[in-house]
Amino acid sequence: MTAEERKHRIEAYLQRVEFASLEELSQHVEASVSTVRRDLTTLEAVGNLRRTHGGARIVTPKTDEFAFSARDAHQLSEKEAIGKACAELIGGNQSVILDAGTTVYHVARHLEEKSPQIVTNSLPVANLFASANKVEVILAGGVIYPRLGVLVGPMTVEAFSKMRADVAIMSAGGITLEGVTNSHALLIDIQRAMLKAAQKIIFCLDHSKFGRQSVSPLCGLDLVDTIVTDHRAPHELVVALRERGVEVIVAPTTETNGVEN
Repeated sequence: MTAEERKHRIEAYLQRVEFASLEELSQHVEASVSTVRRDLTTLEAVGNLRRTHGGARIVTPKTDEFAFSARDAHQLSEKEAIGKACAELIGGNQSVILDAGTTVYHVARHLEEKSPQIVTNSLPVANLFASANKVEVILAGGVIYPRLGVLVGPMTVEAFSKMRADVAIMSAGGITLEGVTNSHALLIDIQRAMLKAAQKIIFCLDHSKFGRQSVSPLCGLDLVDTIVTDHRAPHELVVALRERGVEVIVAPTTETNGVEN
């Protein structure tokens, strides 16, 4: 592969995923990290991308697929039902890790009365509690990715690796009987640090995530304590997950009148 072909592949990959770590790009183009770093320097000089600590992001994404506002508009009523049901699982004054998923944001909307200590890399969650007197928020360090509303990078991973919390409430790209997956390597590294930091793991996943596999494996079902989903989650997979020892809570809605799978 020539240098020009390699740089073209790097650009094309970043257009697809928006941001990536050096290691992820190195694997994608089958080149050393030092070679990819030089390619990124060249591409940044012509304005096609922006270097970040530990990786790079595309300057002008072609779609809003990954933007927080666009993602939050999907399955909105289901996310709100899941958020409310998940918040009911949290005890008073607990320490709670919240990731940057849009469904997790809807959990945060119902947590203020619990007076929790929240640890997050989500800018929307931090902004939600900016003037809340009952909630203490610890915002992880890292590089701000404004479209995603998230802090990413090695500093974020390091911050969560030093944390300890009662509960982690997390999102994902998909779940099957093989485990939980997500789309971005940088997010995966952060979420793995979250998994290690919390005593209890709760995933908030709307029905569209069931039976779906994203690019990167996150964890096996053995690490998942509870899944909170909506009434449209496929019954067969819900039953199978419960048989594997995972607690699955189906959030009641006006459509289901409180009847669960």
